[in-house]
Amino acid sequence: MTADSSIGSAFEVGSQDREERVQALLSSIPLADETTPLAAQLAEDTRRRVSLQGLQFQRPESTRIITVANQKGGVGKTTTTVNLAASLAQGGLNVLVIDSDPQGNASTALGVDHRSGIPSIYDVLVNEEPLSYAVAQCPDFESLLVVPATIDLSGAEIELVSLVSRETRLRRAVDEYVKERAEQGLPRLDYVLVDCPPSLGLLTVNAFVTGREVLIPIQCEYYALEGLSQLLKTIQMIQSHLNRDLHVSTILLTMYDARTNLAQQVAKEVRDHFGSQTLATTIPRSVRISEAPSYGQTVVSYEPTSTGALAYRQAAFELTQNASAQ
Repeated sequence: MTADSSIGSAFEVGSQDREERVQALLSSIPLADETTPLAAQLAEDTRRRVSLQGLQFQRPESTRIITVANQKGGVGKTTTTVNLAASLAQGGLNVLVIDSDPQGNASTALGVDHRSGIPSIYDVLVNEEPLSYAVAQCPDFESLLVVPATIDLSGAEIELVSLVSRETRLRRAVDEYVKERAEQGLPRLDYVLVDCPPSLGLLTVNAFVTGREVLIPIQCEYYALEGLSQLLKTIQMIQSHLNRDLHVSTILLTMYDARTNLAQQVAKEVRDHFGSQTLATTIPRSVRISEAPSYGQTVVSYEPTSTGALAYRQAAFELTQNASAQ
């Protein structure tokens, strides 16, 4: 019997004594310190796998609409969006991902067709089609829906300039879709995650107006905090003029390497400034995370027991527990 199967068997009896079984398994895992980094990582992965095995995430009281944004490119914004979405869906929640980046990377990672001409977010923003027109099913998770982005979206910034209600089109479409699902008796969406392009243009403004919360992925590198002040100023401007409910609820540290002093210093600085918003879970640098999109998958479905997948699943669980952010 493998370690994974023995862990899984511990939860077959039922959920009534699940917590006791989890604690018993966790207490049997040997401790490891920073002098043995590989052993420490293996122990941490085992603890997470035990804690998350068969766990059903808590549903929010109402649909949480979260915009994932950072105008700096390469910080893991899209990777965070798709892997949190997959983790939430794996935890039994109903999730919708809206890909607002013309590159369509989120659509690729979620295995959804996004060739030019496919119904997409472009049709919703520019042609005022209902969101249901563009919703597609993620093949790996039954409760995960996707609104893809096609190359057509690359010209939307210019086209939106002359349109009426250019900043509120996505919000109106999302609100109508949530209402439409309720009228049709479909399961309520628990989370809506909006992936933004690495800019502060009209596509990102639409995403900010749509979201009630902002999740900011911050790379654990030297330039991580540069430009963050501009992003926060933009969010404040949106709060003042277009969306009073918008607030930064969550910050996630990505590409974290505990072996380097730099990563530890960046993490400390972020936690000093944004202690209540910053998740305890950090996302490590991982080859598996980088590989997964080339197979049209998230790391959660591609390599579910990898360090990266377990980290994102833990971060998603932590997100569901952060009731004060809602």
